[in-house]
Amino acid sequence: MKNKTVIFLFLFLSSFSFSQFKYPSTDSGEFGGGLGMNWIDGDPYFSLNFSPEISFANFGVGLDLRLDFNKEGKIRTENFNDFSDYLSLISYIRYGIKNDPVFIKLGKINYYSLGHGSIMHLYRNTTGIDNRKIGLVTDINFGAFGFESIYSNFAEASVFALRGFVNPLKFTPAGDIPIIGNLEVGASYASDFHKNSGITGGSYNTVTEVFNVTSDEGAINIIGVDVGLPIINTSMFGATIYFDAVKIINFGSGTAAGLMMNLNGLGAFSASMKLERRWNGENYIPSYFNSFYELERFNVNKSTGSFSSKALLLKSGIKSDNGIYGALGINFLGLIDVFGSYQRLDKAPNSGILNLVTDLSPENLSFVARAGYDKRAIKDENDLFKLDDRSTLYAEVGYKPLPYLLTSIIYIWTFTPLRGDNDDVIGFVPQKRIEPRVSFIYPFSF
Repeated sequence: MKNKTVIFLFLFLSSFSFSQFKYPSTDSGEFGGGLGMNWIDGDPYFSLNFSPEISFANFGVGLDLRLDFNKEGKIRTENFNDFSDYLSLISYIRYGIKNDPVFIKLGKINYYSLGHGSIMHLYRNTTGIDNRKIGLVTDINFGAFGFESIYSNFAEASVFALRGFVNPLKFTPAGDIPIIGNLEVGASYASDFHKNSGITGGSYNTVTEVFNVTSDEGAINIIGVDVGLPIINTSMFGATIYFDAVKIINFGSGTAAGLMMNLNGLGAFSASMKLERRWNGENYIPSYFNSFYELERFNVNKSTGSFSSKALLLKSGIKSDNGIYGALGINFLGLIDVFGSYQRLDKAPNSGILNLVTDLSPENLSFVARAGYDKRAIKDENDLFKLDDRSTLYAEVGYKPLPYLLTSIIYIWTFTPLRGDNDDVIGFVPQKRIEPRVSFIYPFSF
């Protein structure tokens, strides 16, 4: 009941919102930082963070320095376990924003989708504050053709995905024909080169803290083709129908068809909607690289010695089962971006996946409410808002007594990595953080 109360509280305060990332407006920036107490799994820490951001022309830079000190005054070592933790002090370096003709971003990757999302959907390259990573997104649209790409982690071999697309009729006189002239055809390739991505058998030695691999499928490779046709494309309303076909090499395949719509209410109101039907074959998982993938790739239970992996799930004999996916996003007056998505298979009772995010922080008002919630393997409505090892949650509610001062309470339910004897990540366990914080925020322009 307590978990439901926390989640419904932030839903009431701010509804659901989603944004690829909110950046300062052009030729402006923000010096931000904060002090607070941080309770991590019940242990108190003194917390210090510094997070400046600046935007000039199409460029932007953001930093994210977080330090936690225990009661003896020592820095919490989990903040800086490996090289990627130091790299991740760069929150992002970017050119453009998502859906611009050129969008390049180096740093933390939040909710990235490739094409229509049949291979990669709302993917995140980090599992929590103790396991931050730095990756690269490069999306370029040359008009009649272009590509989307992502590499998730420069500190080690990891997830790579690429989709090329073309409007073939644009190279012929038929390109001027209404509707059909905008036909788009795409082809995608994605793979996870991480050493744990294909593990399907092995055992964990609780004494040496080493996992001995006995069966490994190697890198998981996925290919796909897609077709999209904008049937309405005006300044106020757009609608696109699409069809995707995907094959997981050495495993199964699936197809999906859907409708995407966008509404622009003269700047005061905008909305987007997506509805998709999926036909999934045996040994196939749609949107294989999703918001939980970094947790699902490979996970060891230290207490029992058992393990789970997404490759093992593929190999275990998934039955053919169709499904449905829906998403709705709303923007009102530029103050709040509302987004929620849900997917479920027809027959499997524990196949639901929910994604909800919010950021309501108007510049001229004195309150702030931010929240995000993801849940996988949902069984029914009673299971929807239960915080466990299938959930992630972020919520912040705050008040500005002064224009540049924010007092807030932050609640985080995320995951922290489990490490073996050589400091390799071998699994993840849930982690709860509660942090009362006082933040100083100074916006500027130039």
